[in-house]
Amino acid sequence: MTFNSQDVERKILSILKILAELGRPAGSRVIADRMKSHGLTLSERAIRYHLKIMDEAGLTELVGKRDGRIITEKGRNEVRNALVRDKVGYSITKIELLSYRTNFNYKEKSGDVPVNVSFFRIADFPKALKHMKAAFEKGYCVSNLVAVAESGKSIGDVIVPQDYMGFGTVCSIIINGSLLKAGVPIDSRFGGVLEINNHKPVRFTEIIHYNGCSLDPSEMFIKAKMTSVRQAVSTGYGKILANFREVPAICLPVVDEVLQGLQKAGMDGVLVKGNVSEDVCEIPVEPNKVGMILVGGLNPVTAAVETGIEAENQSMSTVVKYSSLVPFKDLL
Repeated sequence: MTFNSQDVERKILSILKILAELGRPAGSRVIADRMKSHGLTLSERAIRYHLKIMDEAGLTELVGKRDGRIITEKGRNEVRNALVRDKVGYSITKIELLSYRTNFNYKEKSGDVPVNVSFFRIADFPKALKHMKAAFEKGYCVSNLVAVAESGKSIGDVIVPQDYMGFGTVCSIIINGSLLKAGVPIDSRFGGVLEINNHKPVRFTEIIHYNGCSLDPSEMFIKAKMTSVRQAVSTGYGKILANFREVPAICLPVVDEVLQGLQKAGMDGVLVKGNVSEDVCEIPVEPNKVGMILVGGLNPVTAAVETGIEAENQSMSTVVKYSSLVPFKDLL
């Protein structure tokens, strides 16, 4: 894709990504609102100008004046093959944006909660739930609260494809977002595969730093079959998805207060919280900081995938109302 300037190209890529995420026709107003939630500002008039360019290039197609545009297969290919330098650090950007969109109030148990979204074929969904059950019961999750949606409906702003069931698991970014709202800066360093011994964290066997990655680490580890969540759940020995964070030591009183509040609201994603300036599971921690290991929200889904059930995952993908979440056990 070659246009008059790199600035135009980046704006077009942003619009294409939004249309791809929406999965339905959208007009300039919807696109403009979605761009704002992603931290970008572009007027409706400017968006219409860029959409016209995209129509001519075959990247989008006008469905109707009221319905707006849809992304074409050529447009999807452009998203997949976007500029590498625009992709580097994409994971950390997703974390920061989703943290900002999280406004959960654990005292009132209300507001928006970040979730990972997974798609299972309708026929596979009951079996997937059965295989996820033990992971939820053993606490290899951020929360026992989940979101469910049928084909054509949505989880947050993610539309469930035809012939699929949508399943949302609470993402560990709930901790990032809650600490951010409390005024605590948090450094999201990496996602990894964590070795479990007797149900206790031992060390990371694989890590991928967010700020140098164009793909989500959890999705990569799942696809590469580098986990053994089912084994960890059943025997206490295995490898699960986890994330590493750091917070300033001076903020510990506030951090503890927030974590306790989240726990009371059914959000308990902290596996380990270390001491000031001390290594955590063999990971060095910056001076005057405290390291924390957070459990990966996709671990229950990973347990189902390990049995051969296919799932399409979109980690760190959207936010949903806390009131729309239901206990996992109710699905059984």
